[in-house]
Amino acid sequence: MKILVTGAAGFIGFHLSKKLLARGDEVIGLDNLNDYYDVSLKEARLARLKDQAGFKFYRMDLADREGIARLFAAERLQRVVNLAAQAGVRYSIENPHAYVETNLVGFTNILEGCRHHGVEHLVYASSSSVYGANTRMPFSVHHNVDHPLSLYAATKKANELMAHTYSSLFGLPTTGLRFFTVYGPWGRPDMALFLFTRNILADEPINVFNHGRHQRDFTYVDDIVEGVVRVLDRIPEPNLSWSGDQPDPASSSAPYRLYNIGNNRPVELLRYIELLENRLGKKAKKNFLPLQPGDVPNSWADVEDLARDVGFSPSTPVEEGVARFVDWYLQFYNSNASSFYNP
Repeated sequence: MKILVTGAAGFIGFHLSKKLLARGDEVIGLDNLNDYYDVSLKEARLARLKDQAGFKFYRMDLADREGIARLFAAERLQRVVNLAAQAGVRYSIENPHAYVETNLVGFTNILEGCRHHGVEHLVYASSSSVYGANTRMPFSVHHNVDHPLSLYAATKKANELMAHTYSSLFGLPTTGLRFFTVYGPWGRPDMALFLFTRNILADEPINVFNHGRHQRDFTYVDDIVEGVVRVLDRIPEPNLSWSGDQPDPASSSAPYRLYNIGNNRPVELLRYIELLENRLGKKAKKNFLPLQPGDVPNSWADVEDLARDVGFSPSTPVEEGVARFVDWYLQFYNSNASSFYNP
């Protein structure tokens, strides 16, 4: 198939593009290579994609309405995976307009491109952040999510609503994926595992929010990608049993679906740090702090719907995933701290 992957130079987009190319798909990658984090890391990911047959790249911003329209007209895409977004819960508190431009205006441009050019299926990244103030665990796509705690989460919830509108009005099949704390090789430098590893090796303290007592459903990137690919291959159909009297948030009378992709095994942050310390063979200097504004205390994904519909649920143990990340980090950065490494 010919598939557009937005955010192709990003963490998940890079891994997804590699997976699609390996199975013989043609991938049209799009990314604006912004400087939210180290651009050289994005360029390194992109260089590895450009070496592969079947990959074509556009450097473009999702908010470029005319540019996105030209891309859709020129490429005659079959399916689209929208991973491009302004990420980060905390950053959204200080830079709200960046989230409106990319996550709302940009997503509208993607929806319009899909609508006008006969795209068979749009899959897009939502986030576990949409669960916000919810405390009923595990988080289910059938739960109400009307109380986000950050603008980032609100834009992801808005994406789900916008997608439903296009599914309903224009029959565009859409599937939203709520990712849970993705980690692994080639990860984002603003995420905890990356920050912790860098600081531990540099003998600098790490900030441990909520005193390390909150839990996260850490999900290895290969599991995320496998879930995306399986969902991409399954075009949603209307739920014939859907009722407006008791509306199910996860489906619709339109061709629309939502799924969680999470490891379904929440891990306390202190345990996560312990695994990292063991792999590096070095203890962290911990700076214990309260929970940050916009963060949720715990996350835990109910993946029953994903397993039922596409026959897959994430399974990589956090012990294995952390080890793989450390191996990659030390190799990629050619760290002088390799003496601390304990295979």
